[in-house]
Amino acid sequence: MDIRELRYFAAVYRERNLTAAARTCFVSQPSISTAITNLEAELGTTLFIRHKKGVAPTASAEQFHALARRIIDEADAARSLFRKPSTRTNLTLGLMRTLDVPRTIALLKPLTARSDIALRLVGHDERADARIISKSMLRDDEHFVLLWSERYVAALPPSHPLTLKDKLRAADLADAPMIDRCNCEQSEFFGRAAQRRQPAAIAQSEDWAMALVAAGIGIAIVPEGVAKGHPDVAIREIEVKIRREVGLAYRASMPLADALKDFVGKLQGPRAKSQRAQNPLLKGNKSGRRR
Repeated sequence: MDIRELRYFAAVYRERNLTAAARTCFVSQPSISTAITNLEAELGTTLFIRHKKGVAPTASAEQFHALARRIIDEADAARSLFRKPSTRTNLTLGLMRTLDVPRTIALLKPLTARSDIALRLVGHDERADARIISKSMLRDDEHFVLLWSERYVAALPPSHPLTLKDKLRAADLADAPMIDRCNCEQSEFFGRAAQRRQPAAIAQSEDWAMALVAAGIGIAIVPEGVAKGHPDVAIREIEVKIRREVGLAYRASMPLADALKDFVGKLQGPRAKSQRAQNPLLKGNKSGRRR
């Protein structure tokens, strides 16, 4: 086994989905599948069980993940041990509060691993070189590079009677205590009734929203990525197919820093070459405009 296979394994373990893991590693899905197959052959065990929504880790994967994670971290530490100090470029990213933690960590690691970048994180409404936000928060003077798209689901206390239903309608939640979140598209679920609702609580972050649900305060409509990995919360589908698009936004009137050009190129994957041809900003031209 090699370190690359271990990185791919860790991504699949985190994302529970081969396609999502490939996206975070900036490789094709067959590369991820081949790495997992090689690891399973070398270890002599099955690491993941495939199902219609992705994969589920086996007991072997749970046991192997801690060791793989330690090897990856030690390899990263060894790689930087003898690097000579270099001039570092300051890069400021604005993050909206409602990003789910695992995806954000995976997204930022390619930047934090670079010795030539001094990364600083601020709120989405503060001055920054670029912002990671929901598309609904995009300003008129910004370009947008899609990072991921995810559906919304209902997060409920495990003992709530609505957990007896597989899918919830807006009418099911008409009189239920609800936890509102910042920058939430749940108004699309409740429609006009959203303006008349009295929330039981307002959460300033996704973790806080899920904690309030687990405590039995109320129900929250949250992105599916946020809902994963919370054993104290029950998840149910909602009738309205609303989705959240999260991406990297940057000013159309300003040239991108070299570090961001490289980052955007990797995010765009195979489309990067054609995008650079169409977008003058990716070549350092200051005259670009948002299309």
